[in-house]
Amino acid sequence: MSLIAILAALGLEQWRAFDWRASVERAFVSYARTLERKFNGGTYQHGIFATVAAIVPPVLLAAGAYWLADAVHWSLGLLVNVVVLYFLMGFRRFSHAISAIVAALQTGDLITARRVLGAWRGGSTADLGTPEIARLAIERGLVDAYRQVFAVLFWFVVLPGPIGPVLYRAVMLTASQWKGALPGEDMSALTRSLLVFGRPARKLLAVVDWIPVRLTALSFAVVGDFEDAVYCWRTQAASWPPAYGGETRGILLATGGGALGVQLGGPMPGIGGETEPRPDVGLGDTVEADVLPSAVGLVWRALIVWLLLVFLLSLANWTA
Repeated sequence: MSLIAILAALGLEQWRAFDWRASVERAFVSYARTLERKFNGGTYQHGIFATVAAIVPPVLLAAGAYWLADAVHWSLGLLVNVVVLYFLMGFRRFSHAISAIVAALQTGDLITARRVLGAWRGGSTADLGTPEIARLAIERGLVDAYRQVFAVLFWFVVLPGPIGPVLYRAVMLTASQWKGALPGEDMSALTRSLLVFGRPARKLLAVVDWIPVRLTALSFAVVGDFEDAVYCWRTQAASWPPAYGGETRGILLATGGGALGVQLGGPMPGIGGETEPRPDVGLGDTVEADVLPSAVGLVWRALIVWLLLVFLLSLANWTA
């Protein structure tokens, strides 16, 4: 039943994106910010309490809705799974953004490509050329594919019903809202307290990311250049700065760059306007616009591998 729910949700998203999905995400972000305003006393203990308060209610709501629906009829439980995955998965979000950037770069329209990238990624894009736009698009695409597809699928398979996807997305959004300041930004008393207050959420995100990010990286290696991907993973991933995504992002970008045979990372304009002092990861040529479709293809092939694994797990359960 898990495979049916996943395929149905992916098919629905490719057919038509749900306009209210972003509104649901914004509502949760607003809720997380409200908790931060009410409970941020600048201590780790306050952060633990607020993290629990942010994550437990949506998880309990999703679990209650699923178990009630499944108790009435299994098809209603399946419907709840499909709806939750449709709300929380976002394959279309990055694939369509990359497609728009590819179309703009193919016609030499750097202004449109910069505008699309800026709206998608944030940060300054005014002075970016074609290689920089393509590189940042691939980086954001790999990270978005993991955050909005692979990690969601992993926790959906591991935990019953919609509990896993809701748990993961709640943890990810909470941690992203309570991250404090980036290097180079003004470290006011508020941002310093937010760094401490948000530490429990960030630690929890590192825990729930540990297995799925490695499985995602392994799938990139399997469907790409395996030797280069594994080499980059082993030698480069740990060098990625914690302030810019740390281990999780380092694993994804190093492995993705190795699998594609291109170089990612390097100093780039940051979201706050400051230059991000990022190391070079990946192996091979400088990224050009024609590599973007290959990046989308890499993600699609990895997703197919995951779906095959889910099918085999489902088949084993049915025959057990």
